[in-house]
Amino acid sequence: MNRIDRLTAILIQLQSKRVVKAREIADRFGISLRTVYRDIRALEEAGVPIGAEAGVGYFLEDYHLPPVMFTNEEASALLFGAKLIGKMADESLREGFDSAFYKIKSVLKRTEKEHLEDLESRVAVLARQRAEPFSVHFLNQIQQAIVRQQVLSIKYITNFHKQSTQRDIEPIGLVYYSSHWHLIAFCRLRGDYRDFRTDRIQHLTNTEIFFPKQNLLTLQAYLDRLRVQEHLEEVTLWVHKGAALFMQEQRYNWGFISEELHEKYVKMTFMTQHFEGMGRWLMAYGKHVTVESPPKMKEMMQTLAMEIQEHYLQPY
Repeated sequence: MNRIDRLTAILIQLQSKRVVKAREIADRFGISLRTVYRDIRALEEAGVPIGAEAGVGYFLEDYHLPPVMFTNEEASALLFGAKLIGKMADESLREGFDSAFYKIKSVLKRTEKEHLEDLESRVAVLARQRAEPFSVHFLNQIQQAIVRQQVLSIKYITNFHKQSTQRDIEPIGLVYYSSHWHLIAFCRLRGDYRDFRTDRIQHLTNTEIFFPKQNLLTLQAYLDRLRVQEHLEEVTLWVHKGAALFMQEQRYNWGFISEELHEKYVKMTFMTQHFEGMGRWLMAYGKHVTVESPPKMKEMMQTLAMEIQEHYLQPY
């Protein structure tokens, strides 16, 4: 990126947040802090009113760029985002994004609009549809409560038998993993932090009662604590290449870390504490998977194999 384009991009970045740190600018463009300072000085000399606070960052003082135009690459990235949100978000977020996307498309040049129309039918995100989606409009409400520090009252499905419980919670963040959105919150009933799958929330009410943010963990601190508490163990597998192709998506649910390609096999490494659950998943691949380590995982596979054998050898 040449300097003129970078200066314009920095100006847009300054408009995107209330305060932007010099390190954020440096990391985004792969430049040194010294270069960031020179670029900021150049913008100031061009008449852009940039404020600065030592140890905090830069901010714009009552200044706005005219409407920004998008490149083909940027428009394509937005289309990919729209496709993903269509499958990975609930109705509240989809409606908001669709509205914003229409506004964005309205300012595109004709060539970019034609580019998007041609690309839209050629990009698809295939995801398993839930038979009974509980959450239809909660993600937006949850986000608002997190930012405003407001207590949520939820009716939550606790298991596959659809037993429910009523909880008052103090939300600290949202995390997407294992094909679901998870709400991390301090549960007032249990007196500790809990992980709530948003698709199991049947009903949600914002009580509009504020809670003190300083008394809670940050989302990152909670995730760091979870990693320490889980006592994860390394599992190594040898998987036939043909079978490995079918494991690409689900392997992340079981703590996939890395893989090594060999002539006929793929050596995969996982970090997990759920040996039985992982073992039952691996049983679906039969003889095409061999556990290398640890011995505990080998013993689990032997136990599951004996369980299947005994079941089918019983007379009916």
